[in-house]
Amino acid sequence: MLVTSKEANKLLQQFEQEHRALITKEHEIKSFLAAVGEDVESCRPEYDYEAVQKELSRLEETIINLKHQINKFNTETIVDGFDKTIDEMLVYIPMLTRRKEKLNGMKNAMAKTRESVNMRSTIIDYRYANYDLKKAADDYDSVTEELSKAQIALDTVNVTKKFEVEL
Repeated sequence: MLVTSKEANKLLQQFEQEHRALITKEHEIKSFLAAVGEDVESCRPEYDYEAVQKELSRLEETIINLKHQINKFNTETIVDGFDKTIDEMLVYIPMLTRRKEKLNGMKNAMAKTRESVNMRSTIIDYRYANYDLKKAADDYDSVTEELSKAQIALDTVNVTKKFEVEL
């Protein structure tokens, strides 16, 4: 089956949801209560232990296989304009996000701020920025632009490039 990464991940979510649903159902019917004197067989829910275990195993193998195929695609597919694989982009984008957050604080800092006053001292302390505020603002803009380009490039790959998966 030929799919995009987005489609493969949706399939993966479906299999994982089906697996969780079967586990939940099994939990509810693997044992049951019957009152003393009640006909136990009339209370017994329908449950085929072997069939459920077989289906859980099948779903688990499908999930493992599909995740492997997605991971393989992610490690082999280069994202245009970045000379990085999808796998590398999935590390790079959070790094850019953290850098952007740090630079946001730095660009909004004041060059000189008064520190809290110690009541026992007559000396006033000031905290000085030890960097160029304009450079931090410029770097913030640059990182924001790079992050946006990276996210768009990754999204484009995820919805356009197809690969073969075997289920």
